[in-house]
Amino acid sequence: MRHIIISVSLFLTFPALAQDAAPFASFDLASEPVLNDPHDLALGPDGRLYVADKFGARIAVLDPDTLELIQMLGEGFLPGAHDISFGPDGSVAVAVTGASAVAIYESLDALAAPPDIGVTAPGTEGALLHSNGDLYAMASRVGALVRFRDFQPIAAVEGHPGAHDVAEAPDGTIWVADNAQRRLVQYSQDLERLKTIADPKFGFLGPRYLDITEYGFLVVADQDAHRILLINPEGPDLIGVLGDGLPGLGPNKFDDPEGVAVDGSRYFFSDSDNNRIVRYSVVLN
Repeated sequence: MRHIIISVSLFLTFPALAQDAAPFASFDLASEPVLNDPHDLALGPDGRLYVADKFGARIAVLDPDTLELIQMLGEGFLPGAHDISFGPDGSVAVAVTGASAVAIYESLDALAAPPDIGVTAPGTEGALLHSNGDLYAMASRVGALVRFRDFQPIAAVEGHPGAHDVAEAPDGTIWVADNAQRRLVQYSQDLERLKTIADPKFGFLGPRYLDITEYGFLVVADQDAHRILLINPEGPDLIGVLGDGLPGLGPNKFDDPEGVAVDGSRYFFSDSDNNRIVRYSVVLN
């Protein structure tokens, strides 16, 4: 894999507390526990669900309607895979944490083969192929969010050691799940910091991955709190919570949830320590 090396420094701080709120969706379906510590997930351009299966070193493909496992891609080629993102041109990016690299594929068809191109991002846990055509990668080990164009770093912002997800909002802004510092941070496409959400009322213990609804609400997997939060960033306000704060198995229970994918009124979550994907839904009358 062809790599470009980057180098940046670190920084660290803490907050934290908790608040209860009503569930914002209902348990709908769960897959069989056939995965191996699933992390972030995304709906592909073909409508199927793609899951970064960390300890399986692969991408698992599930039917979003039945949550049945369809196939495994890249098995053994993607050590510690944490995140997957689809670009507007059909390209695919996978955060391969064990290789400290983001692997880039031209299309879904190429996912079955070893990656042959990518960028180096030390300890990367998050990758985003933005609608503007650029790649944003979280180099977690050195705490840098890096913007790449044509495989070359063109900008970076520091101060996020150990951070995980990088997600695009409908307005094109970028949200970072900064778990070590228990906060969410919003950036412009040019990496200008716009907003930080860290109020104790959210009770963040370790927000890892997130997705954003068509209305701009943040759906956040707070792994260490075993909860999923729905947040209106304009307040910011806590709209709802899934999970009771204790690890478990069953409706409204999670054990270290990591990944989030939103599809209209359906929410898909990686229930990581239960090695499965779960779906929650809002019934619309």
